[in-house]
Amino acid sequence: MLAKLPRIRRPDGTPIRVLLVDDEPVLTNLVSLALGYEGWVVDVAADGREALALYEASRPDLIVLDIMLPDIDGVSILRQLRESGDSTPTLFLTARDSIDDRIVGLTAGGDDYMTKPFSLEELVARLRGLLRRTAQSEPFEVTRIEVGDLVLDEASYEVTRGGDQISLTTTEFELLRYFMRNPRRVLTRAQILDRVWNYDFAGKASIVDLYVSYLRKKIDLGRPKMIHTVRGVGYVLRATT
Repeated sequence: MLAKLPRIRRPDGTPIRVLLVDDEPVLTNLVSLALGYEGWVVDVAADGREALALYEASRPDLIVLDIMLPDIDGVSILRQLRESGDSTPTLFLTARDSIDDRIVGLTAGGDDYMTKPFSLEELVARLRGLLRRTAQSEPFEVTRIEVGDLVLDEASYEVTRGGDQISLTTTEFELLRYFMRNPRRVLTRAQILDRVWNYDFAGKASIVDLYVSYLRKKIDLGRPKMIHTVRGVGYVLRATT
């Protein structure tokens, strides 16, 4: 099915570049082969120090990052990148599937995660989804959305509330944009999964609840609440009065 989809390239026509960080040669060979079929260039690192060096050298469009590495763990690597101002879409690979591991990885700035073993086709589909969500808006499109004192700029990827700058991950930004394009409209978890993640998340609607909780901490903490839960249905964004 993926082979029938159009190729995704950088705006200048050059191939998408992926930094793949994992210490399992069999896995990295298979993933590199799958991404190579997409026409993408893959740089492989087997540990954290090599990953940071390759990141500086290649400035990838995507990062696929194993949590368990021989030296620096993947979460620490991503925290270091995010603290330096990097916003490269990142998908975590983990051999564990506990809610704590997901929370730690996503809180560190990860945009998605997959549990080993995984389907190569699904991995490619998720990475394509991350690329679509981070594509810049066309110049003629509306780039500024305002709901109350909350302002989102689609061109600069900046968000403010009451004039205060709010830093969001790629997925948090896309989720907030969906809410702000549909103010006062109740959005179901299924609708959010379909729009924000662009694929069926294996029925794990809990990922929506997790990201809504992240948004609330950044958007609503210490301010009048804008994101409301509609019990048994989903969520709605309303301007404060």
